[in-house]
Amino acid sequence: MKIGDKVRFLSEVGGGIVKGFQGKDMVLVADDDGFDFPVSIRECVVIDTDNYNLKRKPATSILSEIEKPVKPAIVSSPVVEMQGRDVLNILLAFVPKDIKTVSSTSFETYLVNDTNYYLYYIYASAEGKAWKARSHGLMDPNTKLLLEEFTHNSLNELERVSVQFVAFKNNKTYVLKPAMGVELRIDMVKFYKLHLFQESVYFEKPTLIYDLVKEDVPAKQIYVSAEDIRTALLQKTDADNKPKIQPASTQRGQNQIIEIDLHIGALLDNTTGMENKDILAYQLN
Repeated sequence: MKIGDKVRFLSEVGGGIVKGFQGKDMVLVADDDGFDFPVSIRECVVIDTDNYNLKRKPATSILSEIEKPVKPAIVSSPVVEMQGRDVLNILLAFVPKDIKTVSSTSFETYLVNDTNYYLYYIYASAEGKAWKARSHGLMDPNTKLLLEEFTHNSLNELERVSVQFVAFKNNKTYVLKPAMGVELRIDMVKFYKLHLFQESVYFEKPTLIYDLVKEDVPAKQIYVSAEDIRTALLQKTDADNKPKIQPASTQRGQNQIIEIDLHIGALLDNTTGMENKDILAYQLN
């Protein structure tokens, strides 16, 4: 592979012209719009070359290479780590294509990895009691990744979503993070209200953002299903129907002993002028 070769990507749709190289493993590819972007050499297949002395690959061999399943590759180029980002902060963001027509425009779903860790992730939506994977793969540190695009017609599919991920660092030691899975209940009404889309440091447009993990702590939402509500109501009805236990009334028995304090201080307020015999006689009476 050399500058000027036309390449096609293995794991993504598209390709372009090789414009240069970055290290041993990265190549700069210019797309049809003239934008240059880095791609792993292992993700590119040469389909045309401007050197007529080179032997071109047969079309059959190119197709066979494209059809081979490709494992997620970790680029060996060094990762620039950001200070204070060894704690996990991961977000799910919904970005409108046209914020001025939020009630009718389409949306983009992004996963924001605001950490120094790589992420293996799975983004899924609920279908009844089952789940459907919508996007999965490997995500670089300190990046945001486009997961999918959708319209208002697909909102019902996103009422409950799940993001599972494993965080790690490549070719270096790191603090072990547990594998996490976060379920979110998305309020569909928010996609029709302009004032609920807020400015953020991650996007130029106002965005609807949900925290998945904040400072290493996964988000927790209270989700109560219709079945849970029905069970709680039935339990309350059963409790209301139970006969109430009346406390037994205390009755004084006929033979119960009554104690009387015979101390002279308890019988008289003033004993001035009384002798001992007078006090004793008063107590006996």
